[in-house]
This record gives sequence, structure tokens and C-alpha cells, in this order.
Amino acid sequence: MDKEIKTPKVGFTLWFTGLSGAGKSTIANILEKNFRESGLKIEILDGDIVRTHLSKGLGFSKEDRDTNIRRIGYVASLLSRNGVITITAAISPYRVIRDEVRNMHDNFVEIYAKCPLEIVEKRDVKGLYKKARSGEIPQFTGISDPYEEPLNPELTVETDKEKPEDSANKILTWLKENKYINA
Repeated sequence: MDKEIKTPKVGFTLWFTGLSGAGKSTIANILEKNFRESGLKIEILDGDIVRTHLSKGLGFSKEDRDTNIRRIGYVASLLSRNGVITITAAISPYRVIRDEVRNMHDNFVEIYAKCPLEIVEKRDVKGLYKKARSGEIPQFTGISDPYEEPLNPELTVETDKEKPEDSANKILTWLKENKYINA
């Protein structure tokens, strides 16, 4: 990873979206380590962790999912407008809510962690897809609830074809080329 990153001109949000198991958190953690080693202010808002604290008590109905994503988006916008690089790693399955969150931000970078359903099901370390297929988990994104792929993300990383480090480097390169961070 490139250790020559300097302070960003402004804060920004890297908004990862993709199916459960697509690699969002893995890539986010690689980026976080790189940014921290470069002395940058960074915060990760991971979907699972946010649900434990900020969105405790919400279920998985469409309304509750939308509320959860709006909360994550609001916190991310507060952090980024105060000069913090904010990375979100939440499924955020619905386009309209992702677009609503985009509109809360001055500097928003949508990153689609693209991975076919059959691959994320094979990676399923938590056993969630198996439970969803058996009916134990209702309204599970990609199985019984839709996932709406982004139409125009700033970046797409194909996590079934790229190593996580390669995806992270692709993102860093894009950020440099688009002047979010200095080379």
C-alpha cells in the first residue's frame, strides 16, 4: 500500500454498498489502516457495529433498513464535513435511500462491492444465507428481499475477481486521480 498519502483537502465519505459477504468491511479495514498510517483522520461506520449501537432496536423491514441507512448517512455527513475521511460498510440495498444519503454530502464516493450471489453464499462465514434459504431469516437481502445495484457508482470493485488489497489500491488510485487525497 502507498504510504505517501497526505492530508485530504476536505473530508469525504466512501460509501460501500453490496451484498452481505461481498468484502465491503475487508476492503474498508485495509483502507482504514492505510489512512491511519498516513496520519489522516478516519472513521469506519460498519453496518453490523452501527446496528448494535446507533440503530439498536431496529428490525429488517424496509422502513427500518431505510432508517438505519439514513442514520449512518447523517453521521457520515457530519464527520466528513468536519474533515474526517468516513468509510461506511453497510449493505444499503435500496437506490433511492443511497441517493438520499448522497444528497446529504458534499463529497460522496459510492463504491459498489460487486460479487455474484453464488460466490457470497459460498463465503458465508456467518451462515446467514443458509438461514435465509431455510426461512429462518425473513427479508434477507439478495434472497427474499431485493438488492438494487448502483446505476452509476464512482467505483466498482469486483470482489470475486480482485484481491482485497488490489481493490483497496484501485480505490486509492481513484481518490488521488480525483484529488480527494494528495499523492
